[in-house]
Amino acid sequence: MKKIILFMFCIGLLSACSQEEPKKPAVNFPLEMQVENFEGTNQDGKPISLSTLKGKVWVADFIFTNCDTVCSPMTANMAQLQQELAAENVKTELISYSIDPDHDQPKILKQYAGSVGADFSNWNLVTGYKQEFIESFANKSFMAPAAKLEGSNQFVHSTNFYLVNQEGVVVQKYEGVTNPPYEQIVKDVKSLQ
Repeated sequence: MKKIILFMFCIGLLSACSQEEPKKPAVNFPLEMQVENFEGTNQDGKPISLSTLKGKVWVADFIFTNCDTVCSPMTANMAQLQQELAAENVKTELISYSIDPDHDQPKILKQYAGSVGADFSNWNLVTGYKQEFIESFANKSFMAPAAKLEGSNQFVHSTNFYLVNQEGVVVQKYEGVTNPPYEQIVKDVKSLQ
């Protein structure tokens, strides 16, 4: 009887040792910031929120259409990223949050991104919230600055692109104005899928 019990114990021990370890992500990302819930409307006036993006990998940035410095190149670079992702057949969402929601109504955002050849099938430009909300949201969810410059129609904001995983966690950020690392972004998006 003792031999049978010992034999069963050894079989159990061997089978436990042969079980596969849970898969770890291919890349260890340096950031881990949970995106807070948001509710807004996109360039077509359709609602968009954090729950809309649940289960999807996405790349986000912060822009405004009256920007006289970095937003135009950032938006053109996001359009280029969209093309790079499409060329590699990588499915991901692109999200551009307006930090000037009072001015940036859906129609204005659509014209703005349309001027750089945006494909709106997977790129949402988001507005429809209060100014105070987007400033706090950028600060808390992305640790990014977002504030109106006093006595001006300009805003201080991040110039990064942010990679967000399926759980709504920011895992990486990249330069968005000068020479964005498209190849690395595509590789990192692939590693999350």
